[in-house]
Amino acid sequence: MISYIKLGTEEIPLAGKKILGDERRQWILDKLITTHAPVTGGDLAKQTNVSRQVIVSDITLLKAKGEPIIATSQGYLYMPTSNQETLIERTVACQHSPDRSEEELFLLVDHGVTVKDVKIEHGVYGDLTASIMVSNRKEVEQFMKKIEDTGASFLSELTDGVHLHTLMASTEKSLESAENALQEAGFLIQS
Repeated sequence: MISYIKLGTEEIPLAGKKILGDERRQWILDKLITTHAPVTGGDLAKQTNVSRQVIVSDITLLKAKGEPIIATSQGYLYMPTSNQETLIERTVACQHSPDRSEEELFLLVDHGVTVKDVKIEHGVYGDLTASIMVSNRKEVEQFMKKIEDTGASFLSELTDGVHLHTLMASTEKSLESAENALQEAGFLIQS
């Protein structure tokens, strides 16, 4: 049995105690379910006294068991199906240069929309999808900082800026408003 210390409302494994196997995966799952915010692999590794690579493997195993965990630029997030059922989704086709990515994301979240992912159609690999999961300006800023800090490229750079976004909102009105704003700003691909 794991010994925990209480830190505010959070239980942390006793310093130096490595949590093993199924017990660690259950702890990770409980942590993600109760946090309601992204948790980085580094934080999970630190709290369970294992490497980040072990956490990546644990998350993969949990996903294989059907747990609705997604990896976002801010960390891992537990996304139960019941939460997704209350949101309306819409896919929009956009095109712009990389230097307008932050502007596009700000525009969307400012209209009360969550940007779930970005998708491209690659000539070799077919459809590629990457989770974004940004809902507010702070999350957009964190996402953009991570792109900058890691030197990562935007997926849309592989397709001359052409990409799809899955947008989520609680009302059709929010989605309509966001799509109209994309149109006005010149982000939408004209059909």
